[in-house]
Amino acid sequence: MQKQMKWGFKGASLLVIMILIIFSVGIIGMKLPAYIPLLVSLLVSMLFLKISGAHWDELQVAMLAGLKTGLAPLFLFLLIGMLIALWMATGVIPTLVWLGFKSANVTWFLPSTVLVTAVIGSVIGSAFTTIGTVGVALMGIGTSLGFSPAMVAGAILSGAIFGDKSSPLSDSTNLASSIAEVDLFAHIRNLMWTTLPALGVSLLLFTWLGFGHHGHAGQSLASLMALLHPTWWSVVPLGLLVVMAILRIPAIPTLLMNVGVSALAFLVQNTPKDLADLLMNGYHTSLNNALLAGLLNRGGMMPMMPTIIIIMFALALGGVLTEMRVLQTLMEPLVVKINTTAGTLTGLILSGIGANFMIGEQYLATILPGQLWKPAFDRLNISRLALSRGLEDSGTVVNYLVPWGVAGSFAAQALGVSVSAFVPFVFFALFSPIFSLLSAWTGLGLPGERPVK
Repeated sequence: MQKQMKWGFKGASLLVIMILIIFSVGIIGMKLPAYIPLLVSLLVSMLFLKISGAHWDELQVAMLAGLKTGLAPLFLFLLIGMLIALWMATGVIPTLVWLGFKSANVTWFLPSTVLVTAVIGSVIGSAFTTIGTVGVALMGIGTSLGFSPAMVAGAILSGAIFGDKSSPLSDSTNLASSIAEVDLFAHIRNLMWTTLPALGVSLLLFTWLGFGHHGHAGQSLASLMALLHPTWWSVVPLGLLVVMAILRIPAIPTLLMNVGVSALAFLVQNTPKDLADLLMNGYHTSLNNALLAGLLNRGGMMPMMPTIIIIMFALALGGVLTEMRVLQTLMEPLVVKINTTAGTLTGLILSGIGANFMIGEQYLATILPGQLWKPAFDRLNISRLALSRGLEDSGTVVNYLVPWGVAGSFAAQALGVSVSAFVPFVFFALFSPIFSLLSAWTGLGLPGERPVK
């Protein structure tokens, strides 16, 4: 049902400029929550496209098509909200926090956080699951050690994103290789040209920040540990998570099974009504300690709703802009005029970054640039592996830096830190596009052949 805009390139440019003005005035100028400028942008876009020749039913279908792309992540968020609440109530996350306190080393905490989340993300194949489980525990440990919440969140995200990109179980990694039509493992090997340098820089910067950290916990770790009660039962849900990941079971059934097992454990000492309240509203500790209460009072489906609302508006706007070919109309004239390898790769990366901020959904921000730039890669005989890597380095990782993006919104909700606060510290996501551009302009790490499936 995709149509060419009646007003062509000029109309697409005008609409995009109007949306950028709405976002700038609303978010930067008036400090409004993201859903307000998103809602206004959606209204303006639909009116503009209606005047441009679209029918109301086409606009509705386009909006719903955008929402459809986010159904899996939105359902995943609800499951993670329930799992966080259950893991708090059954002692899993408090046990991880207790173990973290027991082995905490302030100097090496930040780089260790990057490595831990990188390994877990690689095994599980899901940055979201890593952030919502182990990431929450690491957040509690880091803030208790006196680190800035934004800094700790940046370390968690840097490692989790690297792990997600490096795993053959990752949805986004499989998507990028599928769009480029290249072998998955060849794609992952080629990713190392940019992901390993970005990870290395992240580790160096977090090590420097750790050595420069002179803060200390507001209370002694011993006193905090005395309030936590570790349980051996924690091995069961954590082991189940790892085993199902090794068996390559997708994220949603993995989380559903873990929710079921954790719910049974909760029901041993609680009523079904207590379980219903926990899953809906989250966990609230009975500990009379302000610091631990702030760390442990998390989870539940209702606290996820503000994030889900923002994401739904962003997906609806993204659906209208893509299904009605606004972004394609804007970008296609630029694609056909570029005739160099460096220019093509630069255009791909900038398109992925721009699509993330316009659409807010990492899957669409990967699919759209991939579809637009694939003919240019073939025309100039550039390896499709370079295409798949560029899609990951822009379409996938940058979404964590977008306040109304699916990934950025989820991370902010799960970790309790705003996107604008943690963006300066998500070094991996900041440096991945930079190393990708360096590869494009120096030729270092660019594959010579063009392998396809």
